[in-house]
Amino acid sequence: MCGIVGVVGVSPVNQSIYDALTVLQHRGQDAAGIVTLDHLGAFRLRKANGLVKDVFGLKHMQRLQGNMGIGHVRYPTAGSSSASEAQPFYVNSPYGLTLAHNGNLTNTESLRKSLYQTNKRHINTTSDSEVLLNVLASELDKCTDLTLTPEVIFSAIERTHARLLGAYACVAMISGYGLIAFRDPFGIRPLVLGEKIVSITRNGVTSEHKEYMVASESVALDTLGFKLIRDILPGEAVYISAEAELHSKICVKNPKLRPCIFEYVYFARPDSFINNVSVYNARLNMGKKLGEKIAREWQDVDIDVVIPIPETSCDSALEIARILNKPYRQGFVKNRYVGRTFIMPGQEARSASVRRKLNANAAEFKGKNVLLVDDSIVRGTTSEQIMNLAREAGAKKVYLASAAPEVRFANVYGIDMPSVTELIAHERELEDIRQLIGADKLIFQDLEDLKSAITEENPTLTDFDCSVFDGVYASDEVNDAYFERLDAIRNADNQAIKATHEIENLDMYNEG
Repeated sequence: MCGIVGVVGVSPVNQSIYDALTVLQHRGQDAAGIVTLDHLGAFRLRKANGLVKDVFGLKHMQRLQGNMGIGHVRYPTAGSSSASEAQPFYVNSPYGLTLAHNGNLTNTESLRKSLYQTNKRHINTTSDSEVLLNVLASELDKCTDLTLTPEVIFSAIERTHARLLGAYACVAMISGYGLIAFRDPFGIRPLVLGEKIVSITRNGVTSEHKEYMVASESVALDTLGFKLIRDILPGEAVYISAEAELHSKICVKNPKLRPCIFEYVYFARPDSFINNVSVYNARLNMGKKLGEKIAREWQDVDIDVVIPIPETSCDSALEIARILNKPYRQGFVKNRYVGRTFIMPGQEARSASVRRKLNANAAEFKGKNVLLVDDSIVRGTTSEQIMNLAREAGAKKVYLASAAPEVRFANVYGIDMPSVTELIAHERELEDIRQLIGADKLIFQDLEDLKSAITEENPTLTDFDCSVFDGVYASDEVNDAYFERLDAIRNADNQAIKATHEIENLDMYNEG
C-alpha cells in the first residue's frame, strides 16, 4: 500500500506535494519521493528511504522547481525496501517520463520478460512499479508523431491496460506535455481528482486560473484547499496539460468498480471519502453492526468497559460501547512517534514495536472484564502481545472483537501479506484462533455486515475486492501456481536478507 499525489498548478508545487505526502504518510513509511518538472522541461527528483519530514530538507525543496509534480510514499509489497526502489521512477525515452504507483501487479514476471524480448527494455530493480512505467513508456513509444495529443496518450494507456494484471492507481508526467493519472479496470486502489480556482494578479490585472490535483485520498485535497470533484473511475485515464486543460477517457472495455474493502477497514484516514463513502461513517457502521452481533451472541458475557486498540478501531469501538450501553475508555496510550506496525517492513520490526507503541493505563484495566476492539486481526502476533499487556495491567477477563472478518487468504493487490502461512485465521476455526491469541472470548464481524456498513453510505457500490476474507480474486492468473511462485520469491528474499545480516555481524565481529 502506498500513497500517490500529483499537482498541476500556476505556481511552484513543491511545498504542496510535500504537504500532501505528509497527510498520506499513513499509507507508507518506508520511503518518499517527489519529482517536479521545471520551466525548461527537466525533471527535478528527490527520493530516499525514510519519512517525508526526513527525506526532504531545505536544499532538496529548493531544487524541486516547477509548477507540476508528482509524489509518492512507499510501503513495499513487491520488490525490496532499498532506496533504489523508492518512487517515482524515471525513464528518458520516449519524451521523458516519470511515474508513481500504488498497488501490485500480478503478472510482473511475464511483463519483465516481454519488455526485454519485445521492447528491448532493461528493468533495473525488482519493483513492479518500474515494470509498469516501462510498459507505459513502450506503448507511448509506438507513437509515430513527435507531438502527443490526448487521443494518442489515451491510446497508449489503452494498450497499457491490455498488458497489465492486478491493482494499480498511477500518476505520471510526460516532459513537455503534462500529467496523466489512471486506475485499474476494477478500481481496486483508490484515486481521486480535485480542483482549485486561484487568482493571479500581474501588472495590476487579476485573472482566475484552475489548478488540478490527484491523490490516493480526498484528505490530501482538503489539506491543500482543493475541492473534491470525483473519484477517477475504474479503467479511466485523466490527462491534464501544462496549461491545466483536463481530458479524460475510459480506456478499458467493461470496467467494474470493485474497490479493496480493506481500505475502509484499516488503511484510509477516517476523514477521507473514497468512492463517495465517508470512511468515518463506514467505521461507525461497522461498530454498530458488530455491537449488535455481540449483544445477540454474548448475552451472558459480563463486560465492564469497551477499550479500542488505537487508532483505526476507535470509531467502531465507540459505536459498540453505545450499542452495549457500556463505558467507552481509552485504555491504551499510544506513542505517536512510532509508525503503524501493520505497514512496517518485516515481521521482526512489527513485533518489536508493539510495546514501544502502546502502553496500558492500569486504571482502566485493573479488576475489570474488558472488551478490546481492533479493526482487524491479520497475523495475530500483535493481538497476542496486546492481550498480555491488558492482563499485566490487571484485567480479570480480556475479550477481543474484530471489526473485520477473519483474514484467511493472501492479498495480492498491494497489502503486505502474500503468504497464507502468516495469517492466524488461515485454516483455523474461531476457538483455535482464540487460544493462540490468548483471549477469553473472541468475535469477528460477518462479511455481509462489513459490506453493508459501507454500502449504506453509497448504495451504488455493489461489489468489493474481499479476497483476504473470501479468497475470490479479480483475475484468473491468481491461482495455486501464482502463490507458489510468490512463496519462492519471498523465501529467496528472506535468505538474501539473512545472508546480509550474517555478513554485517561478521564484519562487526572482525572490527571488534
